[in-house]
Amino acid sequence: MQKTQSLQPLASNQWRDYLELTKPKVVALLVLTAVVGMVLARPDFPPLGLMLAATVGIGLLSAAAAALNHVVDRRIDAQMARTYHRPVAKGRISSRQAVQFSLTLALSGFLLLFVAVNPLTAWLTLSSLFGYAVVYTMFLKRATPQNIVIGGLAGAMPPLLGWTAMTAEVHAHALLLVMIIFTWTPPHFWALAIHRRDDYARVNMPMLPVTHGIEFTKTAIFLYTLMLCLVCLLPYLVGMTGVLYLAGSTVINLGFVWYAWQLKYQASAGTAMATFKYSIWHLMVLFLLLLADHYWFWPAF
Repeated sequence: MQKTQSLQPLASNQWRDYLELTKPKVVALLVLTAVVGMVLARPDFPPLGLMLAATVGIGLLSAAAAALNHVVDRRIDAQMARTYHRPVAKGRISSRQAVQFSLTLALSGFLLLFVAVNPLTAWLTLSSLFGYAVVYTMFLKRATPQNIVIGGLAGAMPPLLGWTAMTAEVHAHALLLVMIIFTWTPPHFWALAIHRRDDYARVNMPMLPVTHGIEFTKTAIFLYTLMLCLVCLLPYLVGMTGVLYLAGSTVINLGFVWYAWQLKYQASAGTAMATFKYSIWHLMVLFLLLLADHYWFWPAF
């Protein structure tokens, strides 16, 4: 009787562990960029039913990729201060349970996209799952300090997925949105890698601060941030957006440059983590600006 009572808290809270497997905050940001891609793909507001199906399908496959990541990285996660408490690393959920959960999410999301949206979006989203959970997590992450640069393409795909969900075609404007996230990813992640450099060194993970040193990584972050500013101008320069996006993106991009400058030349103990946190807000606000600008009828200069 006492044994049954001791197991009860675990059973009642297990849904929280399954939710944690999906990395909900990360998936929410990915889904936001996908929704913006949906809206920008059409001059009018997209059909709500189609948007809902696409959003749920992309979200399910993104969550499936996150759950597989927990399984593949379980031994590494158990040794790192940032991740040792994760459900699979701690044994609260077995690897088999996590894989079954991931496959259920992936199959559900794929079928929903294939049937209710279009096959192109379904296959592209499944390819993104494979790129993140297999190519990046299983191979690139352990093979090269450029892992996040190459593997970042999988995480940059949601705006394209949202676009294809509405149009069933790959458009150049959607690829510009992919370029923005692709360029944003290295300075975003390397800031965290600096903060957690000792963790990555402990598990022999070839992250840039481990292989090339913190100062080199700071320089790379600063240069990538400057490049991001240029890439973020492209939607305006090709006539995809208007002055609202231009003004707003310029402000937040300069803010990112300021954080990167501080990290390179005037860093304190918390600057790397502050830069990482700002980068998350930067991407979220940038895509909200794209959304607002789409319905703001100021003509481009």
